[in-house]
Amino acid sequence: MGLIGSIIIGILAGLFANKIMDKKTDGCWWNLFLGIIGGFVGGWVFDLLNISWGGTIGQLGTAIVGAVLVLWIAARLKK
Repeated sequence: MGLIGSIIIGILAGLFANKIMDKKTDGCWWNLFLGIIGGFVGGWVFDLLNISWGGTIGQLGTAIVGAVLVLWIAARLKK
C-alpha cells in the first residue's frame, strides 16, 4: 500500500475512533494524526498479543483499535 492508501486508512481510522468514543469530529487533520498514531499503537499492542491481521481491512482494524486506545488514555489523563 502506498502513501495515499496509508493516508486514507489513517483518516478513516481516526474518524471511526472518534465515532466509537462519542467524540465530536475535530477535523480531517486530527483524524489523520489520530489514525497514524493509532496504527502504531494498535500494531504494537497486537504484536505484544501475537495477533496478526492481513490486508487492508486488517490495517484499518488495527489502526482503529489503536486510535480508540489513544483516545481512551487521553480521556483518563484529562480527569
